[in-house]
Amino acid sequence: MPKIDQSKILILATNGFEQSELEVPLHKLREAGASVHVASPESGEIRGWDGGDWGASVPVDVALGEVNRTDYNALVLPGGQINPDILRMNEDAVALIRGFVEAGQIVAAICHAPWLLIEAGVVEGREMTSWPSLKTDLVNAGAKWEDSEVAISNGIITSRNPGDLTAFVAKIIEEVEEGRHERDAA
Repeated sequence: MPKIDQSKILILATNGFEQSELEVPLHKLREAGASVHVASPESGEIRGWDGGDWGASVPVDVALGEVNRTDYNALVLPGGQINPDILRMNEDAVALIRGFVEAGQIVAAICHAPWLLIEAGVVEGREMTSWPSLKTDLVNAGAKWEDSEVAISNGIITSRNPGDLTAFVAKIIEEVEEGRHERDAA
């Protein structure tokens, strides 16, 4: 059970991530003392989506293919429509997410990012929330969808939108400090 200032957290994203849903957890978790890395299938930088147009770029710290899951205590998945839709078609990204869940590590997904949890096959029977348009997708995949700022299901954290970021980041910190979660693979 590491304290947040002794933890390593991975953010997985690609071009088209919702700007605030990557940047707020990145900055808030670093402010809390965590070591936070951004991983992507792309190298160099990835560009966000902000208010209906392309936003700022964020440096990529580690290539997706170079990630060692065991180096990290938690995985954060920012939303936006573009980012998770691209990543759910990437076998390495989906395998990484599934690996975090199967190992009992913390996984946090916001907005449209639960699409990635559906693709990884890890939502069945879990309480989850998301952007409203994903409700049917999550229910059809077997999740118990709820309209709340944060839903937690044995170390898997989901939130609805950028308005929930304060609660989302607070729950990531709390869950990291609780440690690994024994859970069914789904």
